[in-house]
Order: sequence, then C-alpha cells, then structure tokens
Amino acid sequence: MASADRCYVDPSALRSLYLHDDRSPRFCAWRRRTRGALPVTRFGRAEVVNSIQLAVHRGTINAEVAALAAADFESDLAEGRLQLVDALWRRMLDLAAELSQEHTAKLGTRTLDVLHVASAVALGAQRFVTYDIRQAALAKAVGLRVLAP
Repeated sequence: MASADRCYVDPSALRSLYLHDDRSPRFCAWRRRTRGALPVTRFGRAEVVNSIQLAVHRGTINAEVAALAAADFESDLAEGRLQLVDALWRRMLDLAAELSQEHTAKLGTRTLDVLHVASAVALGAQRFVTYDIRQAALAKAVGLRVLAP
C-alpha cells in the first residue's frame, strides 16, 4: 500500500474526489490504496474551492452540488484525510522562476502549473499526481515520479 506523505496532488486531479468526472473512479481507487493524509497547500485549497465554484458558473453543476462538494472537501481537511500544509511563498516563487527559466521554453508550461511543481519540490515531494501533460513533463524533468491514477 502506498503512502500519502511525500506525494503532491495537483488540485485539478484532487478535484476528482469532489466533483465526479471520467477520472473519478480511478482516482478514488488510487486514494483508497494510498494511506495517510494527502498534503494540500493553501494555494491548492484555493484552487479546489475555486474549481468547484467555477463548475457552477459554467453550468456543469448547481449550487447545491457545489455546497456538498465543498463540505466534503472541508470535512476531509477537518478529519485528517487531507492535511493543510504551509509552504513558503517566497521559496516557491523563486523556485518557480528558476523552473520557468530552465524548462518553459521547451515544455510550454503555464505559470500555475510551474507553481504547483515548485510547491511539490519545496515540500520535498517524491511523487506528483496530475493529469496535465505539460505539468507532468515538468515534474518528470525535475525528478518527481509522476502518477496519473
């Protein structure tokens, strides 16, 4: 059984636990096999919350479903299935600039994707969970093991 520590989950992947999509069954199965609390930065928390509300704006879910999804997410934080971790923004932003300088021209990564990879590196992660192709390429380039459950 895998352990959640030293694992960084991109919020767009984590979202599959709360708003069901075609990836949700595989992601949920992976999560059941992964013991311990998944670390989530405040940046990641903001992205999950925003993605839920963005789904309401786009009309893919209604406000009631959004409220339930947000409550499930907050419950996972409160009950320890997710662990809110602090990452030093100055360190992450400096590292993101370095990663951008070294890799973005070749990989075409976007700023938010670079910030997530920089967050993973700054937190000492060894594994990076994402479904984003460019983000995965950057994570691999910096030595992270990439998973797409």
